[in-house]
Amino acid sequence: MTKQYHFMEPYQFANGAKLQNHIVMAPVTTQSSFFDGTVSNDEVNFYRMRSGVGMIIVEVANVDATGKGFEGELSVAEDRFIPGLSKLANAIHSKGSKAVLQIFDAGRKTTKEILRGKQPHSASAVAPHRDPENVPVALTEREITAIIKDFGAATRRAIQAGFDGVEIHGANTYLLQQFFSPHSNRRTDKWGGDVYQRMAFPKAVIAEVKRVADQYAPQDFIIGYRFSPEELSKPGIRIADTLKLVDTLSDQPIDYLHSSMGNYRRTSLIDKNDQETLNGKILKTIAGRKPLIEVGSIQPPADAENVLSTGASLVAMGRELLREPNWVEKVAAGDENSIRYQLSPVDMELVGLPGGLQRELRTGFLDAMNFTDQQTTSFLNKFGQVEGFGG
Repeated sequence: MTKQYHFMEPYQFANGAKLQNHIVMAPVTTQSSFFDGTVSNDEVNFYRMRSGVGMIIVEVANVDATGKGFEGELSVAEDRFIPGLSKLANAIHSKGSKAVLQIFDAGRKTTKEILRGKQPHSASAVAPHRDPENVPVALTEREITAIIKDFGAATRRAIQAGFDGVEIHGANTYLLQQFFSPHSNRRTDKWGGDVYQRMAFPKAVIAEVKRVADQYAPQDFIIGYRFSPEELSKPGIRIADTLKLVDTLSDQPIDYLHSSMGNYRRTSLIDKNDQETLNGKILKTIAGRKPLIEVGSIQPPADAENVLSTGASLVAMGRELLREPNWVEKVAAGDENSIRYQLSPVDMELVGLPGGLQRELRTGFLDAMNFTDQQTTSFLNKFGQVEGFGG
């Protein structure tokens, strides 16, 4: 007999957008776009194979060429990218999934080589602690305003391409997080200061995205915001700061919050004596005002059911959906015994992994898809998204 799971039931956002189930594909960095950010056929096929979940969040698409973070990255910075993005949205829709495009600017988390000689930018001229020689230039007031407008223009293009929503990427030490972090934001103007003043840039981006969505999109267009609860930099974001951010975001015109973590059960990286999960703290702060998507090492159906039972609204999986594109279909068919929880390198084409992702996995495979904690951490550090590689 097929088990009845809450996560397989439909879900509806407050704005009326409906998902066919509570499962979300988390953004995973495939590094498989063409050199200029154009969508590749590999990416289209990859997402088509994983349609069937409630919602697919397509990984980082830069809103301007100066915000590019790595080679093989998607771009939504110009109208010429719309036809390829439309193919991507159509592939995601093929089995009923909602398509959400994650939009971002890498800020200082890039290099002059990737930017073809241009110096990376950030809130302030402070190098990331992992790359102390890579000192970014501090953005001017005019440049900040232009980037905010770029997020709006990217939203318009996502709408024209047929996406059902956008996720503003405020996590994984990219530009929005850099403005919120006391490590990377040392500004003394209106874009910096105390913890609330450092929210000015994220709030301005949200306002611009919402303005554009109201102008061009249907009422049920989805706007999400992803954040990382802590960072190891000193000074850096601590969970107390994030709870203030979450409290503020819960009253912003967005449709969901998405916590970026490698394990949904994670407790504080900073305070080892605090054993309450970070997601538990976040849910208390949200207090039912917004849906929370939880992600991180969610594999069997019991994990997904547990996420919902502890208060989250939606369950995001990344690495598990890389290994098993038919996860939802197998659960629906009562065929849980055939769900793939490990991935051999020889099966990467079988499950439709695009070339860029295959290349990264084959370069020191480290059993990264089989997940011992140490191996996963090593892989994610190499991959560049310590907290954010899909969960």
